[in-house]
Amino acid sequence: MEIMTSKSEVDYDFAVAEMEARAAQIRAKEQDELLWFVEHPPLYTAGTSAKDSDLVEARFPVYQTGRGGQYTYHGPGQRVIYAMLDLKKRQETPDIKRYVWQLEEWMIRTLAEFGVIGERRAGRVGIWVARNDGTENKIGAIGVRVRHWVTYHGLALNVDPDLSHFGGIVPCGVNAHGVTSLRKELDEKETGHKVTMADVDAVFQKKWKDVF
Repeated sequence: MEIMTSKSEVDYDFAVAEMEARAAQIRAKEQDELLWFVEHPPLYTAGTSAKDSDLVEARFPVYQTGRGGQYTYHGPGQRVIYAMLDLKKRQETPDIKRYVWQLEEWMIRTLAEFGVIGERRAGRVGIWVARNDGTENKIGAIGVRVRHWVTYHGLALNVDPDLSHFGGIVPCGVNAHGVTSLRKELDEKETGHKVTMADVDAVFQKKWKDVF
């Protein structure tokens, strides 16, 4: 398993091309599996289930992508982790639903390390934070693609992005709820902890072995 972190923002088309190439190399047993930690410049991506009506305002470039899911936003302050894994090697019987559950669990355990409770919701992929007033906001998104049992794309956790940028879309097709970030949740809890991307990366890497 290789872990790679890009220190500057990564162009989306470049990222997809790199993922597809690496996935092919993994299938051919020419390269190891890879976790790639990136940030993107502001952009929207449309998954295979995206509805045109959910693009409210194209404030940023829009990319059609082969991952599952609907519209999502990527941008500075959001940790995107692309996971290129061989499910045949990792699971006795390859199971995509199990894999998505593991990505969710990885985010939940990472958030818990910072004192934030992330939760699943039936019928809604991703991770949510409940509020005392009964509302809930999305803090993490998941969109994966699997080809010949090798995965690519992955997850996105809102660490400290500009949340107003989500206003150009209906995130993941859900307009009844809002979005939040780890920084916002910590500020509202008045923990005094100013989380950094490096902090989050360290916890993700620590929790990896517990889930996968």
